[in-house]
Amino acid sequence: MIVIAGTVRIAPGSLDRFRDEMTAMIEASRAENGCIRYAYAIDTLDAGIMHVAEAWRDMAALKAHFTAPHMADWQKVTTQIGVTERNLVLYKTDEGKAL
Repeated sequence: MIVIAGTVRIAPGSLDRFRDEMTAMIEASRAENGCIRYAYAIDTLDAGIMHVAEAWRDMAALKAHFTAPHMADWQKVTTQIGVTERNLVLYKTDEGKAL
């Protein structure tokens, strides 16, 4: 399994537009073959930080995700909105276990 975790920072005043655009991107991403989990969450102490949590079946599924048409649209949106910082890390892991 491939896990991506981290944060992105958005420009001040962009949260509402970011949220609207993000919803469409997340729905399309969750429908992709190989997507196990795909979530963005607003930081409770800093509304300019979005926490990212993704899980993919394998690297092939993640690579397909990166080339999906909705991701090209998403890249344009993040440039327009002003994503000012990305701190995302890719992890290769086993399936894990419930705690």
